[in-house]
Amino acid sequence: MEIKRAGSQPSGKGPAEYFTGTVRVDPMFTAPEPARVVGASVTFEPGARTAWHTHPLGQTLIVMSGYGRAQKWSGPIEEIRPGDVIWFAPGEKHWHGASQTTAMTHFAIQEKLDGKIVDWLEHVSDEQYGGSL
Repeated sequence: MEIKRAGSQPSGKGPAEYFTGTVRVDPMFTAPEPARVVGASVTFEPGARTAWHTHPLGQTLIVMSGYGRAQKWSGPIEEIRPGDVIWFAPGEKHWHGASQTTAMTHFAIQEKLDGKIVDWLEHVSDEQYGGSL
């Protein structure tokens, strides 16, 4: 058994290479091999969002607080709220983040494939992100 004590893992800033706006990433766990699951709490300030990206084995998001947005490639922007659970299929191009006026925190769960969790792509433009829900 291993216990990760609250506050034992430092928060990190979401790097500008992969995020737009102010984002805080709080690592929660990385299961030891042969398990592959990784989890983190991610907080997006208003207007903040990920770049477009994919996950080799998919991703589950659980919205914990606030109000946000998520979109798969060629799909509509969806509003996401506390309690919502969002599944992105393996290889599905997508982004997620806060609304324009309200912060959002979600718990992100994904698995590693050959050590890789995510493939980062281009930034979500203001035009792609824009529009009110």
